[in-house]
Amino acid sequence: MFVKKQPISDNQNILSSPVGYLKGVGPQRAELLQKELNVFTFNDLLHHYPFRHVDKTKLTLVGTLVPGEEYVQVAGILSPFELIGEKRGRRLIAQLKDKTGVLELVWFQSIQLIQKMLHPGQAYLVYGKLSFFMGKPQMVHPEMEAWDPEKLKGRDYLEPVYPSTEKLKAKNLGGRQLGKLTATLVQHLTERELPENLPQPMLEALRLMPRAEAYRNIHFPKTTALYEAAVRRLKFEEIFFAQLRMNLLRWERHRFSKGVVFEKVGEFFNRFYRECLPFELTNAQKRVLKEIRVDTGRGKQMNRLLQGDVGSGKTIVALLNMLLAADNGFQAVLMAPTEILARQHYQGIKELLEPLPVEVAILTGTTKGKERRALLGQLAAGTIHILVGTHAVIEDPVQFRNLGLVIIDEQHRFGVAQRARLWDKAPIPPHVLVMTATPIPRTLAMTAYGDLDYSVIDELPPGRKPIQTVHRYENDRSLVMDFLKAEIELGRQVYIIFPLIEESEKLDYENLMQGYEEVKTYFSEPQYWISMVHGKMPALQKEENMRRFVTHDTQIMVSTTVIEVGVNVPNASVMLIESAEKFGLSQLHQLRGRVGRGAEKSYCVLLTGKKLGNEARERMKIMTSTSNGFVIAEKDLELRGPGDIEGTRQSGALSFKLIDIVNDRPMVEAAKQECEKILKDDPDLSKPEHRTIREFLKTQKGKTAWSKIS
Repeated sequence: MFVKKQPISDNQNILSSPVGYLKGVGPQRAELLQKELNVFTFNDLLHHYPFRHVDKTKLTLVGTLVPGEEYVQVAGILSPFELIGEKRGRRLIAQLKDKTGVLELVWFQSIQLIQKMLHPGQAYLVYGKLSFFMGKPQMVHPEMEAWDPEKLKGRDYLEPVYPSTEKLKAKNLGGRQLGKLTATLVQHLTERELPENLPQPMLEALRLMPRAEAYRNIHFPKTTALYEAAVRRLKFEEIFFAQLRMNLLRWERHRFSKGVVFEKVGEFFNRFYRECLPFELTNAQKRVLKEIRVDTGRGKQMNRLLQGDVGSGKTIVALLNMLLAADNGFQAVLMAPTEILARQHYQGIKELLEPLPVEVAILTGTTKGKERRALLGQLAAGTIHILVGTHAVIEDPVQFRNLGLVIIDEQHRFGVAQRARLWDKAPIPPHVLVMTATPIPRTLAMTAYGDLDYSVIDELPPGRKPIQTVHRYENDRSLVMDFLKAEIELGRQVYIIFPLIEESEKLDYENLMQGYEEVKTYFSEPQYWISMVHGKMPALQKEENMRRFVTHDTQIMVSTTVIEVGVNVPNASVMLIESAEKFGLSQLHQLRGRVGRGAEKSYCVLLTGKKLGNEARERMKIMTSTSNGFVIAEKDLELRGPGDIEGTRQSGALSFKLIDIVNDRPMVEAAKQECEKILKDDPDLSKPEHRTIREFLKTQKGKTAWSKIS
């Protein structure tokens, strides 16, 4: 089976062998498999799963073929080839004859190769997708092999169909050839190479197939039921070990990671809470504060995800925790993804802390020269308690005297390496709180962020009025514009948002400018004043246009989604989203959250074309029926699937081969429960019954680089 180009010791698992050592591969094919499929080792080939199976023990007579049958297998004698047409219209035609009729075979590509490989007059087994042309059965680019009836008798399994590529097929490494290579591998694998990695009681309780048996049956099952049982077993294994690794990280951090201690709730926190807090905290906010207070007081580094819907009051929770740090002699930093949002945080925090002797500063890319040098000096001396900033705060010259707390807003906007640089700025790693306003369904959050402690603010502050959301079509535009005018006459402000077409910055700009000109036809000066913001605009101009809207110098803000996160204008009462069908649910919800921040009733208008696809129509229906971000996140997940979880996890990304964490949520939950049960009982995995798990994790060491902070 194996071409041993170097000795493999008895205790070395053959699955780690380079794929070129497998019989039938060799150096050239190995290079192709690496480039095209990322298959480097026997183990990679084993995990290159088939996407479907076909029963090739059955033969269909040509005379019985009828429209509606999809894939069929026929045996017969191949007739001489006929080459017809010219250039792009050229095709190769042959016929396959059995005792009941004739099946036409057609090739449009690799014509010369087909003519060399196949020999008219010989018997062939032909498999492929059936079609009918002029009432006659036809098969385009069929799979073919010499027909040996005896060989067919010995084939007692469903034949796998593997993903391949055109380059591999050109080198005779299509789905069938990949199957032969995999069969060569699987025939020689035993429990020695595929040892059981789950405890026997768990296998019995969950009715899971043994591991070695599962790998055989996912590739070469005798029945569909065996295949499904194999997939179920390997899915569970995949999600169980992903959850276990993350939970082990969290357990290790809880037990061993050193962290600064916030021993007391002092003057800053208490005075602010009693005298400056602008509203009564919700029970959810109080619960989260308590969780963080416990975390920061026990001498272990906190790594916590704070999730809350738009407007749920995450920022005030963040501020109270920064005051807790200051009370204990530590500095805190709040990092935001954009300068607009950083400045908004800075202004809001500074105003709230005006009565207190707390020094707040801001550092962004536009902080230059003398001002920057002075600020860096104050940070290093420890006279600044709270620093708000953008990516600028992670630069090497920025040094703190005693950094104790890092808060990262809209954390998925930052790369993992960027975030990690912040906690390197202190001898003892500071506590880390990452915040997101994009709600993630709990099952997904626990899968994506199993290595983080998890807090959620799941209620809105009292007094926040619900935003009325309506869906209108393009032919209602004049009525919509009249409604905007009526709101402006009442002293309100409005947003008009145009979609971002990511493929083309130029197209985005043209789309926005065209929309801007159209808006001006409805809202002419001097009665109406318009601000415009877009990605290509210079930063200072963008800041100025935003400032004019915030200070009510303009009544209308025309923008792309640059204002999606963080902008706070309480006087804005209408959010009009143009071409709303081009936005995802979470983005629509984020945009809607820019209004409804003041005392007046607010509205979100979703303007679309008349022709909508089913999915777009469903998104409009969901948006108009609920304002609960967690419900919307669940629906978004159902409609789109997890994707890359909206970019929320850039390190140790959830790239599962089998498990679908949307449709397999009961299995995800079952795996989570098993993990928690084991770690609660045996966090070191030292008990004999957990030996299989411990041994398997040793072989996987270093394969999953989960980040410490997200």
